[in-house]
Amino acid sequence: MSIIVDHVNYIYGEDTPLAVAALKDVCLQFPDGQFVGIIGHTGSGKSTLVQHLNGLLKATSGHIYFNGEDIYDRDYDRKKLRSKVGLVFQYPEHQLFEVDVFSDVCFGPKNLGLDRREAELRAYEALRKVGLEEELFYQSPFDLSGGQKRRVAIAGVLAMKPDVLILDEPTAGLDPKGRDEILSQIKRLQTETGMTILLVSHSMEDVAEYVDRIIVMNKGSVMYDDGPREVFRHYKELEEVGLAAPQVTYILHRLKEKGMDVDVSATTVGEAAETVLRALGRR
Repeated sequence: MSIIVDHVNYIYGEDTPLAVAALKDVCLQFPDGQFVGIIGHTGSGKSTLVQHLNGLLKATSGHIYFNGEDIYDRDYDRKKLRSKVGLVFQYPEHQLFEVDVFSDVCFGPKNLGLDRREAELRAYEALRKVGLEEELFYQSPFDLSGGQKRRVAIAGVLAMKPDVLILDEPTAGLDPKGRDEILSQIKRLQTETGMTILLVSHSMEDVAEYVDRIIVMNKGSVMYDDGPREVFRHYKELEEVGLAAPQVTYILHRLKEKGMDVDVSATTVGEAAETVLRALGRR
């Protein structure tokens, strides 16, 4: 079991008049190799949750275990934890700073104390994994497109060789083509390496298309934790907390109401197309 979140609570501004409970008795397990989507409206606690997983925030109460070790133990090496649980923030390209792409991706491995050769090998491998063209390796990161910058930032975390990769809104601000390219590359990475990936997103279509499991956060608590089909069956309950299901869910329900024998639990465009074609064939 890679990560266990055990009755975690977190209060912003504890012991002040402005105290806010951001996480409330959260219990979760993240097995090795799973692709997990974490969704919730703004202020639901999803970003606060993932910042606990690599020790950026410390729980007010409760425990977090990584590979069986309590990360809050006094002698626990949190620097090592952050190399194993990589976190890519929203708009990570704002953190790019080196003169060229390759140097930027080398920064993390060098900070781990690796020699130049090993750091460069890791950087090269990471940039290949995110699909960046080699002719861009020695360009300034500030001359790249938004999607390319995002790939460089993700490569910078991958070069640390984490066991778990956490992506907080990795497609924010990208056009549809850039969004699809980034998410397809992340899914390919997860399939090829077996890495555990946690994807924080506002997009229901994105999580429906790519993840194995969805965690819905609401007011600091876990509202649902299940597969995409099971979670989106509760689309009316999701609407009540400011969320929604993928657009295909609503289309299929309308077709069902009109008498077409479709599977309303389909969550992706591909699944929806299949059930509609089958229904038309039966007619």
